[in-house]
Amino acid sequence: AVVSTQSTGVEVRVKAKPDEKTGMVMDIAILKKDIQDLIATVDHKFIDKDVPWFATRPSTVENICIFFYEELAKKMPAGVKLNKVKVWETEKNIASYKG
Repeated sequence: AVVSTQSTGVEVRVKAKPDEKTGMVMDIAILKKDIQDLIATVDHKFIDKDVPWFATRPSTVENICIFFYEELAKKMPAGVKLNKVKVWETEKNIASYKG
């Protein structure tokens, strides 16, 4: 199963076998909160100075994708794999990353 959620220009896909009791791959409300929390770490910030991960990397949309992927992957529940993160910088400038 693939679950996809979009929030403020970010799409996250996870893969897992649905739980037999709940029928869900994971609690989508928790995933949305994790995404919103992560967006808050970069939103309206001077990313290169305010976010330690970017101290040695340029804050390109590609690197923001990788940052989001790495941070969200740490929060996945057992049995759930983060599949892909996609970030829209503008309507036409999009990056995606599969770990």
